[in-house]
Amino acid sequence: MSTLLVIAKAPVAGRVKTRLTTRFTPRQAADLARAALQDTLAAVLATPAERRVLVLDGLPGSWLPDGIEVAPQGSGGLDARLAAAFALAEGPALLIGMDTPQVTPAHLARGLDFSEADAWFGPADDGGFWALGLAAPDRDLLLGVPMSVARTGEVQRRRLTDAGLTVRDLPGLCDVDTPADAERVAASAPLTRFAALHHGLCAVAG
Repeated sequence: MSTLLVIAKAPVAGRVKTRLTTRFTPRQAADLARAALQDTLAAVLATPAERRVLVLDGLPGSWLPDGIEVAPQGSGGLDARLAAAFALAEGPALLIGMDTPQVTPAHLARGLDFSEADAWFGPADDGGFWALGLAAPDRDLLLGVPMSVARTGEVQRRRLTDAGLTVRDLPGLCDVDTPADAERVAASAPLTRFAALHHGLCAVAG
């Protein structure tokens, strides 16, 4: 049974996308986070998978579409929470975050094809990763990987290859963390909710 996992925070002002507040208000940053999450979940719904699970820190809201299961995030550091998310899957799984509203169903479908791969790795421009797919999820592949540092992606990918897995790479994507990231992502995916909201906020701000 293939599972698509999305790990995310509920888009609450002051709790998400705080690095965007150098340009946007906390409410606007949360609205951008909500739009990014909606775009991500729309791509997830359009991707063939037996299960689609949102692993959520916080409470679901009106932004949650039908067809998505919700599970609470585990405790501990991000490595432990990612490992706990993979434990929800009953077979092959692809895990992504909420920071890449430009993601497409084609990206996700590719990352769920384990016919010639044991793992899929989606590098992020900041040195991390936006996607991780495992044919046979194993918490030891994630625990202890340093998260949110420039070498996170390098260490995580090496953990996979050191385990003897055949690793294939997905296209690199830019996470939305900073205002510059938001501008870049909005320009690259102009038909998304995220891009429309970003354009409107920037127009108001002048």
